[in-house]
Amino acid sequence: MNNIIKRVLLATAVLTLGVSATACGQSEAKPAKVKVVRKYDRQPAHQATRIEKSNTRRENELTTARADLNKREAEYAKQTGHGDVAKAATDDAALAKLNYSGQQEITVNDNKPGFSAADLSTAKGAWEAYSNLDSLNRAVAGNALLNVSLMPTVKRTGQTWDPTGWHNRKTRTGWLYNRSHLIGFQLSGENNNPKNLMTGTRSLNSPLMLVHEDDIAYYLKQSDKHYIRYEVRPVYRGNELVARGVHMRAQSVGDNNVSFNVYIFNVEDGYTINYSDGTSTTN
Repeated sequence: MNNIIKRVLLATAVLTLGVSATACGQSEAKPAKVKVVRKYDRQPAHQATRIEKSNTRRENELTTARADLNKREAEYAKQTGHGDVAKAATDDAALAKLNYSGQQEITVNDNKPGFSAADLSTAKGAWEAYSNLDSLNRAVAGNALLNVSLMPTVKRTGQTWDPTGWHNRKTRTGWLYNRSHLIGFQLSGENNNPKNLMTGTRSLNSPLMLVHEDDIAYYLKQSDKHYIRYEVRPVYRGNELVARGVHMRAQSVGDNNVSFNVYIFNVEDGYTINYSDGTSTTN
């Protein structure tokens, strides 16, 4: 009997231990799931970042390019006096095709200068600017906002620079050519500046250009508050070394006391000029 009881008790203990072990196993906490973030899960966010950086870089490049373009356009406008590049080219091209037919000075654009409000601004005071000589060494343009403050206070010295096409000769009354200033010495004080000198006939230089320069000088001397926007451009035909004429325009700021837009042919009575090199023959 004792043996039977012992075996029953042993079997019960073993069964109890097995149930307890199974129960313990079921009651253990399961490990938390760890989310594995794969490369392809992160890619869209990284792509967006890269695209944003690329777009920003491109915008910066475009901004820089626009700024550079604006700067170059401003420099051109400052040198030439024209805010409209196409208009400047059209004016010169049209004037270059004209042939002298007995009237040495003609009006352009109904004698209206056509300067913009920005061209006439006095915010920066008086100034003058000369375009660089072109590839043929020719003078290109003189621009200024004239004021009495720019007028010379020292005596004029002799001229030594020979502009393109300088093949001078004596005439019955003097010389065929003058070293003609784009912006006259009495207005600018510029005398031997190659950018401000061209080969001009005596009649072009004086009396025709001089008459306009004297009118400008008179107006400026009336008050140190007077300003005149002024531009003078030699007009060449193709690669000729001597200009066919000179395009001059001026506008007094705040009034119309000085206002003109003219073209003067670079001719001299009694002489035929070879504009390609400046040589000449008598008629």
